[in-house]
Amino acid sequence: MSSPHSVQAPRRVRTILLFFALLFGALILQTATAAPAQADEVGEEYDFYFAGNVKYDSEPLEGVNITVDGNGYTADVDTDAEGKWKIGVPEKGTYTVTLDEETLPDGVIVAEGSATVDAEIALTNSKIVNYFLGEGVRVTVSFWDQLAERVVNGLNFGLLLALAAIGASLVFGTTGLSNFAHGEMVTFGAVMALMFTGLQFPIWLALIAAVIMSGVFGLVLDTGLWRPLRRKGIGIVQVMIVSIGLSLLLRYVFLYFIGGGTYQLPGAGEARITLFGTVALSVTDMISMGTSIVVLLGVAWWLVNTRTGKATRAISDNPSLAAASGIDVDKVIRIVWILSGSLAGLAGILWAYFRPGIKWDMGTQILLLVFGAIVLGGLGTAFGALIGAIIVGLLVEVSTLWIPSDIKYVGALVVLIAVLIVKPQGILGRKERIG
Repeated sequence: MSSPHSVQAPRRVRTILLFFALLFGALILQTATAAPAQADEVGEEYDFYFAGNVKYDSEPLEGVNITVDGNGYTADVDTDAEGKWKIGVPEKGTYTVTLDEETLPDGVIVAEGSATVDAEIALTNSKIVNYFLGEGVRVTVSFWDQLAERVVNGLNFGLLLALAAIGASLVFGTTGLSNFAHGEMVTFGAVMALMFTGLQFPIWLALIAAVIMSGVFGLVLDTGLWRPLRRKGIGIVQVMIVSIGLSLLLRYVFLYFIGGGTYQLPGAGEARITLFGTVALSVTDMISMGTSIVVLLGVAWWLVNTRTGKATRAISDNPSLAAASGIDVDKVIRIVWILSGSLAGLAGILWAYFRPGIKWDMGTQILLLVFGAIVLGGLGTAFGALIGAIIVGLLVEVSTLWIPSDIKYVGALVVLIAVLIVKPQGILGRKERIG
């Protein structure tokens, strides 16, 4: 007579295979009609672009000519009725962006040398170059204005980084797994948002559906892979190696289905609103920051005030004692994987807006920063991951005041190493005796 496990296992495998078949079938349908993100005006065939606004006393200027020149490529375009312009370029690199002063309205002038700017597309696929003009007003930016702008951007980046870091930290705390496939869970959320918008879902519904599917994805991974490995007593190093293999597999699955191009979600690259000084945020940026704060506060409340949240923290502190006290460890871990997947998916969506564009390897770009935030805050502590992520986000953006933007991620990790030399357990981590 067959055991219950021998009946349940094939059924579980069939369910997982059906899930992925439906998912990738919908993805194929979507990508058959979707097009990579392209410049709206010039250079439609290119994935990299410069864009910006031209305004005079906060009023958009129409018909102002902008030229982008460099790397053997030259293109120009006139601003539209909203003062916006966008020019695609064939490759990353440094280009010269020039505003044609003769096309400015009478009475509007640019300070000497300010009409031409050397701008670089490096790690990201786009570069924003704005001209905010005023009669006789220079467009040069002071150090303090630059610092304020980078602090705001760093806070925005840190908040979305915290969403991914908290999920990965909870998984590590409850299972001991350093999940190297967490970056692909971030990518998954953005890809799902792309799929649902491509299927003509309203944007708000598409994003909610993408977050839900990300949670389901986390559950599927736990049910089909991590839970069986835990039950077999596989060592944590072997499981970590499996996560590296899963990361590579998922990454190239994404490449197969969406290709190597860059895609945009609706609302990406919209005009920014000047808040103070040179600090300007788009409506999407403000919604992103607000959403991150609300979700992070919700997760904090869940961890502190609910039975499942308290059980999660108990398992992170001592899994054996938690199990002995009657806590259903498997159930809690299952919930943690759903939460981790949802948070990672939301982080992927916000990352696609913060660094415009969805790519097959976008999650990999921030995986090291996610781990850095977790280690800095303290391994296995959700609140530590939040603090670590904010610090890393600020360091990444503010460091560009002194170092090239190409190596800003390296600068953040150097500071991480320096902090850990002084406090090896992390900011909120506990000291443990080894040996």
